[in-house]
Amino acid sequence: MLLQEAVDALAIRPDGVYVDATLGGGGHSLEILKRLTTGTLYAFDQDAYAIEKAKERLGTYHNIEYIAANFADLKAELNRHGVDAVDGVLYDLGVSSFQFDIPERGFSYQHDSPLDMRMNQDASFSAYDLVNTWTPERIADVLFRYGEEPFARPIAKAIAKARAIKPIMTTFELVDIVKSVLPQKILAKKGHPAKQTFQAIRIAVNDELDVFSSSLSQAAGLLKRGGRIVVITFHSLEDRIAKQFFRSQSTIDIPKGLPILVTEIPPLRLVNEHVILATEEELSHNNRAKSAKLRAAEKN
Repeated sequence: MLLQEAVDALAIRPDGVYVDATLGGGGHSLEILKRLTTGTLYAFDQDAYAIEKAKERLGTYHNIEYIAANFADLKAELNRHGVDAVDGVLYDLGVSSFQFDIPERGFSYQHDSPLDMRMNQDASFSAYDLVNTWTPERIADVLFRYGEEPFARPIAKAIAKARAIKPIMTTFELVDIVKSVLPQKILAKKGHPAKQTFQAIRIAVNDELDVFSSSLSQAAGLLKRGGRIVVITFHSLEDRIAKQFFRSQSTIDIPKGLPILVTEIPPLRLVNEHVILATEEELSHNNRAKSAKLRAAEKN
């Protein structure tokens, strides 16, 4: 999604050092590699299956290093590979298409499968654990904060009631619980009624927002002068983190009314003043790009 726009925004130097923090299916990595000659790409993914599939797709390239780790460990992992400065970092957030499309991963409300939603299959905590062990109050908080679900409390209460009879095992069981408490006018609306609930639980299971915020800060510290960070987000919470971070790092806060001569230069500058959205052409063959937003910043 936003493939060419994202890679263009990186302003790739053929001999540069780049990071694809979210390898996924390898689409962005492929486009970066096409523009490198003597440069190197470091590709992160915590999903072993994603790395396996990407290696099949990118097998003809030898200037890529695969790093099986969460991008929360961006700086430490790059340092371990002898890298302490880079020319660009790309984030394509959210769940990869193939993760949604593999029923047993439990990310999708469209398939009946075990409740899972772990991006890292070696992680011990899953959606099953959250739904079946967290207090109703904590579940409601997650649904409201990460899914912006207005019916968070009734859904959480219904989850607690259902699991008291027997554990909630599958995605469709969770979907039915969500549907059971929503008003008919909500159920009649376009879009799946459990979308926000599933999004919220997935974010909580993978600690996505805190991890992204930490990684973004690390990426900024790793950039060489003229290096760029490019971020593609898919919902307002991720976009807010990117927007606020880029804004804080690209402005100097001066109290109003003070006659100060500004000599300090902020760490970053915005590449685009306004967010970049998917084109009508991309939307026509990829509906998932509808919520995609791209932001980019460059190191001063």
